[in-house]
Amino acid sequence: MSKGLHDFTQGNIWRQLIAFSWPILLANLLQASYQFIDSLWVGNLLGANALGAVNISGSILFVVLSFVIGINNATLTILSQQKGRGSEEGLKRYLNAFVVLLTSVSIVLGALGFIFAEPLLNLLGTPEEMMAQAKAYLRINFVGILFLFGYNFISTVMRALGDSKTPLIFVSAAVLLNLVLDPVLISVVGWGMEGAAIATVASQGLAFLYGLYHVLRRKMAPFTKPKLPALKEITLILNLGIPAGLQMAVISGGSAAILSVVTGFGGTVVAGFSAAQRLDSLLILPAQALSVAVNSMVGQNIGVKKWNRVSKISFHSVISNLVIMFSIGIVVAIFAEFGIRLFISDPESVQFGKTYLQIVALCYPFLGINFVLNGVVRAAGAMYQVLVLNIISFWVLRFPLTALFSSLFGEIGIGMGMGASFIISSAFAYFYYRYGKWREKELFSEEKES
Repeated sequence: MSKGLHDFTQGNIWRQLIAFSWPILLANLLQASYQFIDSLWVGNLLGANALGAVNISGSILFVVLSFVIGINNATLTILSQQKGRGSEEGLKRYLNAFVVLLTSVSIVLGALGFIFAEPLLNLLGTPEEMMAQAKAYLRINFVGILFLFGYNFISTVMRALGDSKTPLIFVSAAVLLNLVLDPVLISVVGWGMEGAAIATVASQGLAFLYGLYHVLRRKMAPFTKPKLPALKEITLILNLGIPAGLQMAVISGGSAAILSVVTGFGGTVVAGFSAAQRLDSLLILPAQALSVAVNSMVGQNIGVKKWNRVSKISFHSVISNLVIMFSIGIVVAIFAEFGIRLFISDPESVQFGKTYLQIVALCYPFLGINFVLNGVVRAAGAMYQVLVLNIISFWVLRFPLTALFSSLFGEIGIGMGMGASFIISSAFAYFYYRYGKWREKELFSEEKES
């Protein structure tokens, strides 16, 4: 099998890391803007109840998205290792298995979600005045869930094969389409909440179809006519995908637990914390992009047992993270108040948000170390180990330390506890990376290399 231009098993690591990670970062920024734009149009054109309905529905869709993320992490690991091995046959077999599994699951989930949309919303305590709009939005999204799966899957396949620029085209197309379709379908056509949901599904659907056409026409990935995959292929995918999906549940639950600590200090602190969290979600994107890049780059080298190069990629990635996140931390510490004021204006809330950011920003490099080293371990297929590291990070460290420091020092302790958890959890990540048995993980030991 020809390695092509996206071979990370040789060449300059710095150059490859920069060239591969910046399109991922830009795609992540566009994805974030996608959700922001959707909320902006719904809130301004349909009102507060409609925005609340979208947010409640979104919490259900996030659970589904967790499964997608889990499968995508499995995709990155399996396909990048097969790419590194130079196994054209292996790529074909596992691509087929992913396609069959995701198509089947999306059909089942779509049908179940459509049927049980109202009971799910009732389970979350959706207010009566939001129920009709929330149900309409949720049902339409479940009908189009195949597009959500496919749209993310094709992008992940290309990244696993070493191409991060092509997925950027698909993401850009979806964001631009949503930007145009949202106001047109909501207001001009007059479909209201249904229009917002259709705009989202149509944007993802058109981006997915364009991406599929683009990849197939240019033969960028060895897709074949779908057929029933082998049991061992499905088993491996689920063995990697399920714990990776559970990581999102751990993160989501941990975040909710931390919020319960914050709410104990009243609305002023909650408002400041919420504004800071919105900034946080953007500021950590570079570390997340490095994590995805490392997963693919390391995966290829694990596939051919180039452990010395795996160590070099890990080192280069950690150094890159430290430089980038430390620089971001300094800027955030200086301009924290300006950033918070983009979202809120209440003086007390702004003061808390500013103080919180100034404390936490200096700990961003340590949070980035977690992302990068977990990406390395994930590339070996050690998903359960990464799940355990996330449980330690959120439930053994972040939540208890936030509760402890806030009880000792008041509201300022929230930032202190969060920052301390970043530092300590990065030490856990390093010690497992350095001394753990993730290098012994064998995904394809029984297969012959082609």
